[in-house]
Amino acid sequence: MTASKSSAAVRSSPELIPPEAAVTAKPATTRRKASPATAKPKGRSKAEQRAETQDQILNEAEYLFSRHGLHGVTLKDVAVRVGVHTTLMHYYFADKKALFDAVMERRAPVTSGRRMAAMDAYEASVDGKVTVEGALHAYLDTDLDSYIQGGEPWKNYAALGAQIANTPEWGSEIMNRLMDPVVRRLIDLLKKAMPKVPDEDIFWGYHFVSGALMMTLARTGRIDKLSGGLCRSEDFEAVKARMAKFMAGGFHAICAERAEERRAGRDG
Repeated sequence: MTASKSSAAVRSSPELIPPEAAVTAKPATTRRKASPATAKPKGRSKAEQRAETQDQILNEAEYLFSRHGLHGVTLKDVAVRVGVHTTLMHYYFADKKALFDAVMERRAPVTSGRRMAAMDAYEASVDGKVTVEGALHAYLDTDLDSYIQGGEPWKNYAALGAQIANTPEWGSEIMNRLMDPVVRRLIDLLKKAMPKVPDEDIFWGYHFVSGALMMTLARTGRIDKLSGGLCRSEDFEAVKARMAKFMAGGFHAICAERAEERRAGRDG
């Protein structure tokens, strides 16, 4: 999947770097020329400094947005966490929405690309004989692996994605733009696994899968309290071990029941 370019959000003018402090002159002394082994490494280029600062801004913005949403965070809030002046925020990003879009567009193509590759590999490995559970494993397990292996930064992104998915005002546009291709690839596999099932049942099934995944990614802590600590919303490994099989069972159950209803209607 190709995410929308965020270059419009990122300013292209050269970074203003404060001049170095003046150094008091000392009498000249004779020094040996440093050998290649002992020569001091070159400092970071301006481009490297800009990239590092931009990454810091995106990381801190991702953390804040995942907890407070688009409207609960200001550019000043992000600047304080990064430790820079607010004017530098405008130097990199035109406004808060541009920063928000850049945060989403950084990781969305990565996880979507991984899922696309996993589903393609799965279909090829079974010679086209796709199953519901196999398709769901390729889609869900691969996504969960990104958060398990990526640590807290990726889990912050996951929580932000869950928040966006439940925000009709502006979230649907982002989800449509960044996630539709990978979702449609899953739908395609599910249709191949259940060729006689009406499309509406497959789409409703995906709707339930998506709801369960978003609840998981939100990490609300609700299951922690309900289970008395037996289950933890942070435990994506436990979710991965159960979700695909559970959802596959749901698909088969509703599709079988609906098929029986249609047969009864025809016979009646």
